[in-house]
Amino acid sequence: MIRLNNFVWFLKMLFVTNRVLQEGPTPVNPDGSFTLPRQIHFDLANNQAEQSVYFCQRNDDNNYVEIGNRAFFSALKESRAQQILFYMHGYSSLPEPAIFPKARELQRLFDQKAEGYVQVVPVIWPCDNDFGAVKDYYDDQIAADASDIAYARLFEKFLRWREGNSTLDDPCTKPINILAHSMGNRVLRGAIARTIQYFQPQGFPLIFRNIFMTAADVSNNTLDFGQDGEFIAHSTRNVVVYFAGDDLAMRASKVANMSVTARRMGHTGPERMDKVSRNVFALDCGDFNNVYDNPTGHGYFASDQNGNPGLAFDHIWSCVARGRVPMEPANGRIMILRTRFWQ
Repeated sequence: MIRLNNFVWFLKMLFVTNRVLQEGPTPVNPDGSFTLPRQIHFDLANNQAEQSVYFCQRNDDNNYVEIGNRAFFSALKESRAQQILFYMHGYSSLPEPAIFPKARELQRLFDQKAEGYVQVVPVIWPCDNDFGAVKDYYDDQIAADASDIAYARLFEKFLRWREGNSTLDDPCTKPINILAHSMGNRVLRGAIARTIQYFQPQGFPLIFRNIFMTAADVSNNTLDFGQDGEFIAHSTRNVVVYFAGDDLAMRASKVANMSVTARRMGHTGPERMDKVSRNVFALDCGDFNNVYDNPTGHGYFASDQNGNPGLAFDHIWSCVARGRVPMEPANGRIMILRTRFWQ
């Protein structure tokens, strides 16, 4: 049963996308303004990655409105949530069958911890809806890499909005977190790297509280100094990597990438902790990933098999709430996640 005061998170939800829309790009008026808001629909048969990014609201199943970046960021600033979490989904995920239900599940779990404290915002990049897992994987990998420009624009639009809308009289102080799952980590890595390349040549500012890299479908040296993923650690207080050696999706990804350097972050964690920034932490989830998500062991970052907050989610919640990464020992940076030792 849904409580009345929870209807907003169950039905309405802000989201960002670079999927192709049936209505085409945002209409521009002669004076340069945009004709917004407008009703929109996804073109699910087209998985080309738009370089434009659309700021939207989901009102109900298959009921979406583009509202524009100013209204979007203002809505986040004015919401009762104390923190924001952007959710970047994995491969072979379409909006209604997969992405929005998972975002609602995350919202439910956060509200169970502290109602209204965290607002979950899906970031929807263009997965394919073809039949066949192998074809989907290659198509989605291309789409993920091609989405970097769009989400670099998202970050740059946010940085510009923040400069103009965070004053001493009315500052926006909400911490921002990112939870990237599977191939969504490719989108994240590319977006931050392109932001630096095109918009922030002096480096990406530290604007995030936590970046959670769950079952990350990127090479396990991605966060190493000198790699594009190094900038992920520059952008946030904490980078928390969750991995599992028996994640079957990671094994398939390793085979698909066919390279001696293709060991996946979601399979092994960072290759060597001495080659990554000191704000990178790694949690081995191999003791429960297949219990939560049988038989693939890939989607273990939210609820357990009974729908309750899982071990990884509880760890994520503690990072969000405290701003610190619970580790055992306290000064450790890599550990096996077995119990809720921090509670």
